[in-house]
Amino acid sequence: MRQDALLRSGMGLEKPNAARKKARVAIVAPVPAEERVDHFAVRNGVPCAGVHLIIDLHEAEGLNDIDLIDATLRRCVLAAQATLLHIHLHHFHPNGVSGVAVLAESHISIHTWPEIGYAALDVFMCGKAQPDACIPILRTAFKARRVAVNELLRGRDA
Repeated sequence: MRQDALLRSGMGLEKPNAARKKARVAIVAPVPAEERVDHFAVRNGVPCAGVHLIIDLHEAEGLNDIDLIDATLRRCVLAAQATLLHIHLHHFHPNGVSGVAVLAESHISIHTWPEIGYAALDVFMCGKAQPDACIPILRTAFKARRVAVNELLRGRDA
């Protein structure tokens, strides 16, 4: 039986100590479609699950500075009017940083190669967040001489 089916049935929820009460699973009625808030984004009139920007920074600086990266991700979140849940960054030695800003609206991830002045970022946001607002912040913070942006509209009906 699949895990979600087990949860719906209440089977498989027994606790190791038989003296404890059995756990109960609450069944919640689905919200009618017309009342549901889906947090989809709309881009140029096209509804989609979210806007995903693939951003490449070339000839950039400060890509080994974890404090600069943290501050820049936070500025991006504010500018995009998104909701920050958590930031996790890892500093590789001798060079490079990888990390993610987890957002209520999705995420911003970064991977840097300071030795060649390159950073790869994913900015994926749904709802009313404005992922494009991150581009000038990234360009300025890392003094990138060249910025390439590719856009994907995720979860759209083709």
